[in-house]
Amino acid sequence: MLLEWATMSVETPDMDELLRLVPTVGYGDDAPADRRGGALHLSAVLPALSAAIGHPAPTKVHADPKACQRALGLPDAESAIVVLVDGLGYWNLAMRLGHAPYLRSLMNESANQRPIATCAPSTTVAAMAAFGTGTCPGLTAMAGYTQLEPASHKLIQLIQFKDALAPKPANPHIPVPPMVDPLDLQREETVFEKLAAQEVRVTSSGLPKFSKSPLTEAALRGTDYQGNVTPRDRVLAAARASRTPGLTYLYIRDADKVGHNYGWDSEHWVAAFEHIDAQLALLKRSAPKGTLIVIVADHGMVQTDMDQRIDIAVEPQLTRGVSLVGGEPRSLMLYAEPDERPEDIACRWRDCLQDRALVRTKDEAIADGLFGPVCERVRPMLGDVVVQAAGAVTLVDSRTQGDKATHLPSVHGSQTALEMDIPCLIDMA
Repeated sequence: MLLEWATMSVETPDMDELLRLVPTVGYGDDAPADRRGGALHLSAVLPALSAAIGHPAPTKVHADPKACQRALGLPDAESAIVVLVDGLGYWNLAMRLGHAPYLRSLMNESANQRPIATCAPSTTVAAMAAFGTGTCPGLTAMAGYTQLEPASHKLIQLIQFKDALAPKPANPHIPVPPMVDPLDLQREETVFEKLAAQEVRVTSSGLPKFSKSPLTEAALRGTDYQGNVTPRDRVLAAARASRTPGLTYLYIRDADKVGHNYGWDSEHWVAAFEHIDAQLALLKRSAPKGTLIVIVADHGMVQTDMDQRIDIAVEPQLTRGVSLVGGEPRSLMLYAEPDERPEDIACRWRDCLQDRALVRTKDEAIADGLFGPVCERVRPMLGDVVVQAAGAVTLVDSRTQGDKATHLPSVHGSQTALEMDIPCLIDMA
């Protein structure tokens, strides 16, 4: 049973504070107590749940799943459902609680009012891999929306592995193999695979098209995937699966998708948020009594301010010495030309951007722990210079990005509280 927690209200900081860069999160169970992250991190959620259902699955970052369970406050249960709501940051949620009666009831509990941290960059690719493996981008080799593929020296997009595909064959019936195999890029064993190896039931409920997607194969492999078209059917499939002891994963994408298209502060987003709340309430009603339900997100979202938009294509100081620009509008990875020193690129970017961004060389970012522990195989994939936007700044490149990509109403990826703080809401059916 969950403890009886005192009812409290959520006090939301002002937007200026939410858009300030926060200290780089720490990884691992022994991260300093005064540093964000540690066991209070998205990467700790699945290890903690593995302990909660009685089958601890340690990872390279979280060696003690039971300690993660205690830190996150998860009760023991034979069956658990973890829901990942894409794009529903803690503060985005807190500022719109009036539209979400079920989530509001959870946020009334003091234990649910503590945000946990996501990874940096605070974006879906990196976060999904950190979540699924219980590790970090420095080990999963999934460190941004786009990143360098060292063998070809080309950027690859890691949502659909776009630009990582071989040329189409003359025969359209021959499948196109990816030039970058998701299983080869992301080599860490997932927590789902670790549980399946213990003969624990592990189920995913999501859209049919995501069943064998490159991102699923890379970051979330190892489950019995059940695809359904409608949100209601996906929720009910998750509830049915939880009748058998084990772990169920449910993915809800609408907050992120609508946020990118219309803005997280739009009427469209509020309508999607209300629908998400209804789905979660249905899950609570439909799951068997005694099922542990944990609701998390991969990142929050920032409303774009076009007055703070910087197009690096028209800033010679920013393009000088830079061969490729990876990442996303809030978190860039710059790849240096062969004879260019990353320190010189970083110096020019700092001079130009001043307090509008945090600029670090790769070595500085790794030393700060931005990507967590980094294995040697992953180092060449990371940008020679890493840029994290502050405030509502966006950094775009009109040389390679279309108009829509450079004018997204809401974005994410940097290390502000609005983007980095995510919910970890606990309930029992």
